[in-house]
Amino acid sequence: MDPVLLEDVRVAVYAALASTGRLPADSELARLAGSPARARAAIEQLAEQRAWALGADGEIVLAHPFATRSFGYSVMSDTTLWWGGCAWDSFAIPHLVPDCGPVVVAGACPACDRPLAWRVDTTSPPEGRERAHFLVPAARMWDDVVHTCSNQLLFCDDACIDRWLARTGHPEGYRMDLDTLWRFAAGWYEGRLERGYRRREPADARAYFRQVGLQGPFWGLS
Repeated sequence: MDPVLLEDVRVAVYAALASTGRLPADSELARLAGSPARARAAIEQLAEQRAWALGADGEIVLAHPFATRSFGYSVMSDTTLWWGGCAWDSFAIPHLVPDCGPVVVAGACPACDRPLAWRVDTTSPPEGRERAHFLVPAARMWDDVVHTCSNQLLFCDDACIDRWLARTGHPEGYRMDLDTLWRFAAGWYEGRLERGYRRREPADARAYFRQVGLQGPFWGLS
């Protein structure tokens, strides 16, 4: 398919999600692509290129950092309510969406179900003793990206992570504090709303991981 048309569809989807928290209407994408069939083909080809992830029904479920259903986190600005695709994505939205201002990220601890909320902006990390846990190593995150995002979670503290791992039988992943999560989210999706955006190559991704303070083989770092 024409790369220009693919980029038109990609930008239209991201623009709608950024401004409204919702996907554009099917009729809008069909008009843009020339027909419903061409719009469907563009969506599927862009999914193959990892522009987004499709659910079992073939519809877009994740267009990082936005989700089209609940992954456990809501992100609310003064004007817009989004679903965050995971802990990482939820903290990224205020950095990506122009002029959205501070947001409230809300969820619940997966271990004890205590409500959790943070005021997140672009100036400094939120305060709190909460901890994030990522289950799937970076090299395997796209093996099943819906599973991956469903397991990038925020907990009350390390004790709650320990209880959740014991209850679920999951292996230890990677833990980080709110400062690290905020730095990690701040620049990862830079440029994604603009035409010509390109995903980071593995070496660039590893350099970014190192820059924001991530460490070890979980992130492909020595």
